[in-house]
Amino acid sequence: MWSFERIRHGVAASLIAASLTGCGFTPAYGPSGGAQVLDGQIRVDAPDNRSGYLLRRRIEERIGRAEGPYVLTVNVSTEEQDFGTTSAGFTTRFRIVGSATYSLEDSRGIEIAEGEAEEFVGYSATGSIVSTPASQADAEERLATILGDRIVEDLLFVADRLTPAR
Repeated sequence: MWSFERIRHGVAASLIAASLTGCGFTPAYGPSGGAQVLDGQIRVDAPDNRSGYLLRRRIEERIGRAEGPYVLTVNVSTEEQDFGTTSAGFTTRFRIVGSATYSLEDSRGIEIAEGEAEEFVGYSATGSIVSTPASQADAEERLATILGDRIVEDLLFVADRLTPAR
């Protein structure tokens, strides 16, 4: 049986959907969305270390590998912190805090955007001599994925300033 609340929610959802179609809203990853201009247009310069490699890999998974005409320069830093300790002073959990600063420039060296992404992840240190380093490596990869996704999200906001490929 239909209640007044269900009808009211249905009408509200219909009005919201109608207002979005009328305002020119297009999904970023849709056929005419802003993300298309990012695809294969931005070369990623990141540090030559594990964190830089993981971050570069994630960004290139999202926007494709390219040689230009835009350059995204990324610097990443991480810090490992003790997060959980026992009463005897043994560390049982670690937290990795990461920060990635970035700058997007065109082929003339003119800065289009800059920003910073920060996040943290944790991992357990209570396993064996094999599982603890594996947990640490997994945490580093999760951190790079989160930071890379945040950077790509920021780039979506400035995609309208980029010239589409011909």
